[in-house]
Amino acid sequence: MSLNTQLIRSLKAPQRPVWEETPGKAGLTTKGLFLTLCCLGVLGPLWIVIVTSLSPKPVIDQVGGLVVIPRGITFVNYTELLGGGQVSRAIMVSIGVTLAGTVFSMAVSVLAAYGLSRRGSLGHRFFLMTLMATMFFGAGLIPTYLLVQSLGLTDTYLSLILPSAVSVFNILVLRAFFMGISPELTESARIDGAGDLRILLTIIMPLSRAVLAVVSLFYAVGYWSAWFNASLYLNDQQMFPLQNVLIQLVQRHSESPAGLQQAVRTGELSALGLQMAVMVLALIPVAVASPFVQRHFKKGMLTGAVKG
Repeated sequence: MSLNTQLIRSLKAPQRPVWEETPGKAGLTTKGLFLTLCCLGVLGPLWIVIVTSLSPKPVIDQVGGLVVIPRGITFVNYTELLGGGQVSRAIMVSIGVTLAGTVFSMAVSVLAAYGLSRRGSLGHRFFLMTLMATMFFGAGLIPTYLLVQSLGLTDTYLSLILPSAVSVFNILVLRAFFMGISPELTESARIDGAGDLRILLTIIMPLSRAVLAVVSLFYAVGYWSAWFNASLYLNDQQMFPLQNVLIQLVQRHSESPAGLQQAVRTGELSALGLQMAVMVLALIPVAVASPFVQRHFKKGMLTGAVKG
């Protein structure tokens, strides 16, 4: 075969995009360095927070701020925070609100998504358009507060759940996933005498474990990280969740919990060490739950997003 023939064939062959080409040594080295910097950017601050929370007060005072290299380990900050008082109560409040809120939100979202995924259901299009409209138009802060106040929900834990109980985005993701399930399965179950509730519980939900796990994580992280509703609807600081106590410790030292404030003033504890310890306690649930949901994340999100 002549050189000209080979050149012509190579020009006619389809060219692959640059990102599909096998990277060379320079490309692999660049990617490795970039990923390393990204990991350091994420893990570096986390390391500093953990080390500072475990450092004794003299070490923090000697360094004059955040501790990077450990110089002794002590758990006095954690034992003081978990030994009773407002922080311990705030942790229990956050756990309770997160569990109850996630269960309630998932129940409402799954039922709404299943109803909207059945095209022949009553008012299907009307309710779907109404829900989607709320994604672009909201009542506003003042009407929402007046509604919560008129319902008598202020200074109650329900005010931390009901105002943000349902996410239309999560409902649409669930709906898209439910619509992607083969209709032959539901029709055969209906022929055998199964009702909608039994079909949902025995067929739809077992096949939707991936998207249910992802949406549950979304709701749980939202409830665990929420602080605005508590600052808006709660007047009693003893009812505050963990995030609001963290704000008090980090931003407003004069309003810190009484026991911790006294310990800091007497020099028993370091204010910075307490702040870092509360941050670690706030990060632990998300860090523990995320790996168990990670394997479902790609399947749950992509399937729900593509099939709609």
